[in-house]
Amino acid sequence: MKTDDLLVEIGTEELPPKALKKLSYAFAEQIKQGLEEAALDFGAIKPYATPRRLAVLVSDLVVQQEDKIVERRGPALRAAFDEEGRPTRAATGFASSCGVDVSDLEQMETDKGSWLVFRMNEPGKLVEELIPDIVSNALDRLPIPKRMRWGQGDATFVRPVHWIVLLYGNQVIDAEILGIQSGNQTCGHRFHAPYNIEIRCPDDYEQVLKAGMVIAGFDQRSEIIREQAEASAREIGGSAVIDPALLEEVTGMVEWPVTVAGGFDEDFLELPDEVLISTMARHQKYFHVVSADGKLMPYFIAVSNIESRNPAVVRHGNERVIRPRLSDSAHFWKTDLATDFSVWQKDLEKVIFQEKLGSIADKSRRIARLASLIAERLDGNKDWAERAGLICKCDLMSEMVGEFPDLQGIMGRYYAEDKNEPAEVALAMEEQYMPRFAGDQIPQTVTGRALAIADRLDTLTGIFGIGQPPSGMKDPFALRRAALGCLRTMVEGKLDLALRELLSAAVQEHADNLVESDVEEQVFNYMMERLRGYYLEQGVPADVYDAVLSRNLDNPYDFDRRIHAVHAFRQRPEAESLAAANKRIRNILKNLEGHPPEELERSLLQEKAEQDLFDTMQQIRERITDKLISRDYTAALADLAKLREPVDSFFDQVMVMCDDVAVRNNRLALLNQLRSLFMEIADISRLQS
Repeated sequence: MKTDDLLVEIGTEELPPKALKKLSYAFAEQIKQGLEEAALDFGAIKPYATPRRLAVLVSDLVVQQEDKIVERRGPALRAAFDEEGRPTRAATGFASSCGVDVSDLEQMETDKGSWLVFRMNEPGKLVEELIPDIVSNALDRLPIPKRMRWGQGDATFVRPVHWIVLLYGNQVIDAEILGIQSGNQTCGHRFHAPYNIEIRCPDDYEQVLKAGMVIAGFDQRSEIIREQAEASAREIGGSAVIDPALLEEVTGMVEWPVTVAGGFDEDFLELPDEVLISTMARHQKYFHVVSADGKLMPYFIAVSNIESRNPAVVRHGNERVIRPRLSDSAHFWKTDLATDFSVWQKDLEKVIFQEKLGSIADKSRRIARLASLIAERLDGNKDWAERAGLICKCDLMSEMVGEFPDLQGIMGRYYAEDKNEPAEVALAMEEQYMPRFAGDQIPQTVTGRALAIADRLDTLTGIFGIGQPPSGMKDPFALRRAALGCLRTMVEGKLDLALRELLSAAVQEHADNLVESDVEEQVFNYMMERLRGYYLEQGVPADVYDAVLSRNLDNPYDFDRRIHAVHAFRQRPEAESLAAANKRIRNILKNLEGHPPEELERSLLQEKAEQDLFDTMQQIRERITDKLISRDYTAALADLAKLREPVDSFFDQVMVMCDDVAVRNNRLALLNQLRSLFMEIADISRLQS
């Protein structure tokens, strides 16, 4: 069948730069799904995106759908004709609904009987008929949180739309989308080529736009910016630091990127590096420059959307803009250094954390007491932890964090250092927010870990305690992230902490503020569900998690040791047999009336198989005792795996539920001890084949 290329372009006002790449890929994916649902064969799909357009190029798209046979089954033959063979009302009604006579219907034989059936050949629709709806549906499905309406029409989109290109081969597909009539004309660069440009065929798209001073490909534009920025930095003797998120944002702001290097007064280097970098990146979208030894240099790399005949003017313009920004930051820094923590603590009394849970100052006091307890459990300095808790939120009231919220914690560290707080207390100001995201490092100091855990547990117990747990997609207090961050700190930090004890302490700190009665249990279960997801992402099967969860443990680090041990055990050849045996033992003991026997007498073991099992158990119990104490569960399970043969022999050769009550109870006690031996680590009966 004949094929040709398809070009779809949506021309708009400037699109949100941070969302541009996501919108681009989503648009291409929705077009792909639409073509697949319409059963239209095609080759490759390539997305394009600039600040003023979203486009998709589909190669080798078939001209129309394949013809298909449409089949409708009607009434059974016995109901379709009477005894004399005349059509019944069921048959004539079915034929009429199909637009044919009864004589035009066919018969179909199935295992369940004979039926009337209507078959017709339905010609495939042409691309021209299908594409408008496919494009419209794709636009409707884009991940746009808030759509806008413009002009007098009813169309809505993320930004006002000015032109639509629908081009199949060299033919325009006639359609009206988002209130705009389709055509084959795009628009060049807003300043360098502000006029309409005709596209004669889809394959010309990139070259046509390039002639109009537009680089259509997002990734191509991104790479140009990277290369130019690195070259500009080399010219001034440094290296450009290319932050991926900033690079993506800047790529979404320009259609014809041109980088220019600029500088600022060296006096500003007295400010913390993070302040300078945040000022350049957040306010001006500049890349910062570092020397060979990694030190910040008084330069920046700006990305312009025009190719100026006089680059020096562009450079001076950017330098003129950055100077007052840096001057403001210097003022904030000087003002904050002159302010004592006690002033900010008083200010925090007026800032509400949550209406029912008090101010941020109240929260800080709760954190301080809980962090002190945690530090004591970790053999840390509880006085440092308490001090860190009392001042941990003070930088929220600083001038600098008011201007740069992303510097909270970081500025707290600088201010604590300036005010001669203990070094570990100062570092904890920043570490309290770690891990900030998936893959981020956890706090490294004991004080930082105690503070990070205390902060999160206070929030979790408080919000659950007032009856506002996360629901669906709503999680305004980021409790999912808080729970996982807390668990990661305990697990990856190898912290020997009892989670229920800490939750109980956190609940008590809230005093009478909480209305829920089972807060500790709610939060514990919630956190353990987050832990399940944590392990699933690491490739740990759900049955391994359930095997350890059944032990009802509340020490996340100990839980983690068991998880990895059971996961390793599950790969052993003995695992399936021993898991099945434990499942069998569990079922036997479960069906007993009362508690299973525990006392076992060696003299009542009559069969060689049960004697061998008992002896092997005794030997293994002695070997694994120290391993269980040191939490070397992997080695302990490796020893327990040696029980496979004696366990198999026992079940092959020994009748557990024999008539002799004493012997039967003795054998049940043997099985109970065997199960208890494995339950020291996990319930391996929950492992699946």
